[in-house]
Amino acid sequence: MPAGLYPSKGHHMVLPTLPDVDRIKQRIQAPDYRDWRKKVEDVYGCLHPVRLSGSWQITDKTTGHVLTRPDGRPAETSGHILSPCGNRRESVCPACSDRYAADAFQLMRAGLSGGSKGVPVTVSDKPRLFVTLTAPSFGPVHNRRTKNGKVLPCRCGRYHHEHDPLIGQPIDPDGYDYTGHVLWQAHSGKLWNRFTQKLRRHLARAAGLTVRDFTDHARLSYAKVAEFQRRGIIHFHAVIRLDGPDGAIDATPAWGTVDLLSDAVRAAHADTAVTSPKFNGQALTFAWGEQVDIRPIRPAEARRFEDEHGTISDDRISSYVAKYATKGTGKSEAADRPIRSRTVIELLRTTEHHKQIMRTAWDLGAPIVCPDCHPHGEHQAGGCPCNTIGHCGTCDNGGWIPGPLDELNLRRWTHMLAFRGHFLSKSRAYSTTFKQLREDRQIWRFEQNLAELGVEADTVAVVNHWDMTSVGHRTDEERELAAAIAERTRQARKHRYATERKD
Repeated sequence: MPAGLYPSKGHHMVLPTLPDVDRIKQRIQAPDYRDWRKKVEDVYGCLHPVRLSGSWQITDKTTGHVLTRPDGRPAETSGHILSPCGNRRESVCPACSDRYAADAFQLMRAGLSGGSKGVPVTVSDKPRLFVTLTAPSFGPVHNRRTKNGKVLPCRCGRYHHEHDPLIGQPIDPDGYDYTGHVLWQAHSGKLWNRFTQKLRRHLARAAGLTVRDFTDHARLSYAKVAEFQRRGIIHFHAVIRLDGPDGAIDATPAWGTVDLLSDAVRAAHADTAVTSPKFNGQALTFAWGEQVDIRPIRPAEARRFEDEHGTISDDRISSYVAKYATKGTGKSEAADRPIRSRTVIELLRTTEHHKQIMRTAWDLGAPIVCPDCHPHGEHQAGGCPCNTIGHCGTCDNGGWIPGPLDELNLRRWTHMLAFRGHFLSKSRAYSTTFKQLREDRQIWRFEQNLAELGVEADTVAVVNHWDMTSVGHRTDEERELAAAIAERTRQARKHRYATERKD
């Protein structure tokens, strides 16, 4: 062997020192960096972009030739492009989450102030409420209460800092009602639907109408946002508006006032309840928590955010409400992706309280042994009745059947702490839709391309064919650079909106 290849006896091998390479700097200096950055900027810095391979062309419908831009470049693209992942969770993709929140802001604001997205400005003169519906208590938790600006002690006797990780955790975990917590959460969407039904009934009764005739005189429009609290339970924030029978474009009937709408909300809140499927021989009844916050949104006469009389201008309150309501689109203490086994729960980086919520949801959603194959419960090794059955029509010899709570799909929604609804939902007539906002952006881009080419839409044909090749960035350096692009894009948008507000 050549000398020096192995260390001599009693000595340690000295490995060569690797150069200290700045991999981000190396990526920035790469020949393809500008092209890559342009593609990432087009998807606003998405952290998990979908890589597509294919081509796009704008051709003359008569000749079939590719059109040419004023600078001589053909109106076509081929090769690889990036498409945003579209995940609304901030912990998964800040860029796509920010875009979702921005669309949610526009959707909420259009239904409050009008004047955009096909909603007339007259909606600002209609009876409107900002309502917060809370969950009941399933056991005392650590909290940070304040009164007149002074921090009060928690029930545990301590004073908690606002960022104390104990806030929201049960004071007595053994006494906390995790079953009630999970099942209330699973029924929260149904509870909201029942609430809107009750609200229409109370409005009709107050107006001297039957429920059937109510739709001929008025329409209830709303946008609802779900927000996770620190204790892992959902609260609903909703903008509720009373329209005429044709929605936002129709005037509210004369009897429709803010006071009447507020009274109807209080009555519906107290009157709403849903019942769970039977399990363990019983069914639970769920209602809202005692706390309900009802804030009238005043008409648009005020010119300032808040004057000496406490009146809030419609334009400012619409911005505030929309920004506050879209908090629910961000990160929660739940998992980012569906849970596939109970073991996965133990590996999550979250609190023991949130793990116990997920364990409870997973266990409640479990299948049960087939009663025909196993009349005495679990499978008995060596002498189980299932061994004497040729074929079981109940379980098809699988040995298991869906549990009594199977309709709630608790295992599917364990990662969401059993919440099965959408973070933002609305009635049809409230304002525009997320789909319409996306289509509007596509149409705007298409019209920009046509304007640049100087042609009309009916004279061209668009060839657009792409196949997915991969998902995500190729290296950690690209991912880190994409995150920086996403943050810069977000700050630029916030600055632009702030400037527009001053104008």
